[in-house]
Formats: sequence, structure tokens, C-alpha cells
Amino acid sequence: MDEFEAIDVGLQTGPIDQNAAMSFVADRRAGGIALFAGVTRAVEGARETTRLSYDAFQEMVEPVLHEIAAEVVERMDVCRVYVRHRTGAVGVGETSVLIAVSAPHRPAAFEGCRYIIDELKQRAPIWKKEYYSDGGEEWVEGQAPKGQP
Repeated sequence: MDEFEAIDVGLQTGPIDQNAAMSFVADRRAGGIALFAGVTRAVEGARETTRLSYDAFQEMVEPVLHEIAAEVVERMDVCRVYVRHRTGAVGVGETSVLIAVSAPHRPAAFEGCRYIIDELKQRAPIWKKEYYSDGGEEWVEGQAPKGQP
């Protein structure tokens, strides 16, 4: 299978469909599918979170996500990889990022998910802003996007 057929990555503004992820990674060679969903939690430290907002350097994110997914396909014994990250507002309990990896055996599927989320956090030009119930807000990952305080 061609690397490009085995990888589906992208950004989106609305809810992420777990069924689409599971459908994409389904593969008759796979004995395991690992799914990681990063969701908005209601409390960050001692503060109540009301929502998150993500901003991204749109033109660079998908190539970076594809590069990370390709590393997993090339280095690990996996079948297929699916990655979606949201931009814009994400409410408490909603999914911000979804990663699905299928592999012949579960260790590679788990390892692939972990590698992707760890590398995405380090390399993808995506920024997260937290909004709190006390009216406060702050950028919490990376620096604020250009033009933002």
C-alpha cells in the first residue's frame, strides 16, 4: 500500500467524527486499532475552564501532520493512520484532537498513537488558548499566533 493511501490527516472547525476515523483505519491486516482522543477538561489547575480555542498556521499544519504520520508508517509495523485536529472554539468535553492507528498487533498501534500526539505537540504550528469561568484567558501552548497578545 502506498504511504499516501495509508494516511489521512487534517484540520477542521467542527466536531471530529470517530466513526470516520475507525472506518479509515480499518484494514484486514490489522489485529488492533488504538484511538486517542484529546478532550477539553473542565478544570485546569485551580481554575475552571469554560472552553478552549485553537489557532493554527493552516498552510503548514497538514504537511507537518503528514510528516509525523509518515514516520509512524515507515518506522513502526502499522497499517493505517488517521489524525484530525480542531481549530476554533472547543467546548468542555469535546474532542480537540483524534488519532487512530491500526496495526497487526496492539503494541504498534498504541506506540503509534503516543508518538503522533507527542510529536504533534512539539512540531505542529497549533496554538491553544484557555478561557476560564473567572473571565481570564491565556495562551497555554507555544506562543500566541502572530498578531495576538
